[in-house]
This record gives sequence, C-alpha cells and structure tokens, in this order.
Amino acid sequence: MKPIESIMRTAPVIPVLVIDDVAHAKPIAEALVAGGLRVLEVTLRTEAGLEAIREMKKVSGAIVGAGTVVDVAGLHAAIAAGSEFIVSPGLTDKLGAAAVESGIPFLPGIANAGDIMRGLDLGLTHFKFFPAEANGGLPALKSLIGPFGQCKFCPTGGIRQDTAADWLAVPEILCVGGSWLVAKGAPDVAAIEAAARAAAALAR
Repeated sequence: MKPIESIMRTAPVIPVLVIDDVAHAKPIAEALVAGGLRVLEVTLRTEAGLEAIREMKKVSGAIVGAGTVVDVAGLHAAIAAGSEFIVSPGLTDKLGAAAVESGIPFLPGIANAGDIMRGLDLGLTHFKFFPAEANGGLPALKSLIGPFGQCKFCPTGGIRQDTAADWLAVPEILCVGGSWLVAKGAPDVAAIEAAARAAAALAR
C-alpha cells in the first residue's frame, strides 16, 4: 500500500483546518485525536499555518499534513515545518514533480479527466476531488471513476456529516475532507471531540 493510501485509510474523515491563532492548534488537535480522527490537514491559508503544524505534531497519535499547498516554495516550507503529507487544491507539473521528488505522501487536487491524466503521467494515483460539491458532486466523481478505476479519491469541499456516508459508500473513495468539525473562534474542545467521534464512526 502506498504511504498516501495508508494515511487516507486511517479514518473516514480528514479534518480540513484553518488555524488563525497558533494557541488554538494543540487543543484542536488533541480534541480531534481523542475523537478518533488522527489525520489532520492544516491549510496554509493563514500566517499561523506552518507554526500550527509544528504545534499539532506535539500531540501524540496525530498525523499532521499541510493543505492549500499551491507552489514549490510552499511545498518546501511545509516539509520544513514537519508536514507528514501534502495536499494541494490543484495539480501543476512543476508542483507535482517536486512533490514526487521529495518522496512525501502527496494528495493533489483534481477536478476533471485532464487533471487525473496529468497526475498519472507523474506516477500519482491518489487524488483529492475538489471542490467536490461545486464541481458536480458525487455523480461527477462517479463519472470520472469510470475511466480511472485504478485511482483512489478523497473528495473535499461542501461535504457534511449528513452527506459523507453517501460518498464513503463508493469503494474508490477512501475518505472525505471535512471542514465542518471545527467552528471558527476559540475552540470548544468538547464539541470538537463529539464531532470527531461522529465522523470517525462513519462506515466505509
């Protein structure tokens, strides 16, 4: 099994986290891991992103990666911060080649057949379908799975606790990305842990 597939199979939901305050990072990670979600994607959408990765890696059991990696400089910065995997919203030849060369588990975003074929040319077979709901939802991804059945997917974008099971019922979908688990502002750790438990209990 490829390293990225092992990560994708760890839990049915990968929390997609936007951290504005580094002080929130460790409590959020502790609550998610306690609830059964060990794989954490910290987006690089905020200035706190890289430091949040460093803080979350201090939590026992957490597997912490960087999301919203859009270029080679961001890839290198995320790896230097200790990221254990990389997620991008899209795929370019330059970013894909650099990620493959680095050897880090890589989950690039795709939206269509051309994106998948670009990934296959780079030796990649595991992809993030993004933005999932805005890009046609489950019917669109099922249509792509037809000619690309050798690939595995993590749809992200617009998926909720009450819709995740529909996606996870498809064998080629190993997990989903979820931004519903953590509300903005100071973390309510009890609510986060409860949400994580509900997400971790989703069947695949």
